[in-house]
Amino acid sequence: MSAHDTTAGHAHDDTGALSPVHHGHEDHGAEPHGSLRGYLIGFGLSVVLTAIPFWLVMTGVLGNATATALAIMGFAAVQIVVHMIYFLHMNFRSEGGWTMLALVFTLILVVITLAGSLWVMYHLNTNMMPGAYESRPMP
Repeated sequence: MSAHDTTAGHAHDDTGALSPVHHGHEDHGAEPHGSLRGYLIGFGLSVVLTAIPFWLVMTGVLGNATATALAIMGFAAVQIVVHMIYFLHMNFRSEGGWTMLALVFTLILVVITLAGSLWVMYHLNTNMMPGAYESRPMP
């Protein structure tokens, strides 16, 4: 490309007219990434998914701390999905599905890392806890 080429970033179609170069990002009639309606739906769902766990904790309606914690984690997981869909615009169609594949790979790595860390910490606590030998009777 010469320094005097004024068509950089454009391609010629069959008629010789200039058209923008797409670089592989064809629209295919898809909706724009963010619409006001989509953002408002995402915001409303986020508010509801935050208010319900807050209400569960403040009223103690479930009566059991474990059940409340599990319910909060469930609402948190749903809220993560809402944020990914409505604010990050992730779906199986975007980027040919590669964004979801990258997400699944990341989740697998996080689960492996967390499970391995918890396993190591549990066994360290069980096998190397100070004072664990004091409770055993001496032979």
